[in-house]
Amino acid sequence: MNDAVTVPVTSPHMLAEIDGPIGWMTFNKPERRNAVSLDMWEAMPEILHRFESDPAVRVIVLRGAGDKAFVSGADISQFEKARSSEEANAYYDRMSELAGKALAECGKPTIAMIRGFCIGGGLAIAIGCDIRIATDESKFGIPASRLGLGYGAPGVKKLMSLVGPSYTKEIFFTARHFSAAEAQVMGLINRVVPIADLEAYMRHYCATIADNAPMTMNALKRTVAEVSRGHEADWELCDRLVKQCFASQDYIEGRRAFMEKRRPVFRGN
Repeated sequence: MNDAVTVPVTSPHMLAEIDGPIGWMTFNKPERRNAVSLDMWEAMPEILHRFESDPAVRVIVLRGAGDKAFVSGADISQFEKARSSEEANAYYDRMSELAGKALAECGKPTIAMIRGFCIGGGLAIAIGCDIRIATDESKFGIPASRLGLGYGAPGVKKLMSLVGPSYTKEIFFTARHFSAAEAQVMGLINRVVPIADLEAYMRHYCATIADNAPMTMNALKRTVAEVSRGHEADWELCDRLVKQCFASQDYIEGRRAFMEKRRPVFRGN
């Protein structure tokens, strides 16, 4: 990424770069397999907001530094300090919730680029993304039942929406590490690629997405979120999103490009 622009981040354990249409967010604690600490949770909404507000960024990729892990879970070594009181624990939970909310509500496509361990809180981050692409040696799991932890209903619901009730129970009941092949069969990840091909594959995949109409992708993300709410879905919002796309300059450009047999140039308006 020779032409990448570094984005300042408040946490030394998080990196943010913009390289063409891609916003790269990197969990940067390889010595601890990128285990997430409080400062990293705090930085996630900051980075996502920066990427979302930049029209040049069309797709956001989350990844882990090094070759051992995407994110191996929460950094338990920090708990003595970061979660040592009721107030501190409430703040920690609030920051992790805000990070998850920022990821879920991000209007641009988000992709988890998974290499190595994707465990516990790391898996929660990955399933908060729109798409998950993993190497063939990646490992997935949630060790809650080996730690005696309860797992909140929102997190369980997200996992169930991907893999269904039975696989959700298997993941929690066994607390074991699942291979990339097993995770793909479950529907936990979208694609499995050889480790040597990962970055090239990701860049091509992101370029494919970046070529498409931003308003259409944003409308689709919001519609999927509404449909997932079942009877509480805002169907009028879904209808407005479709109408906004039809009224956009990008729709005009898309039609003209199709008729003129050329590549469309979408502006996001």
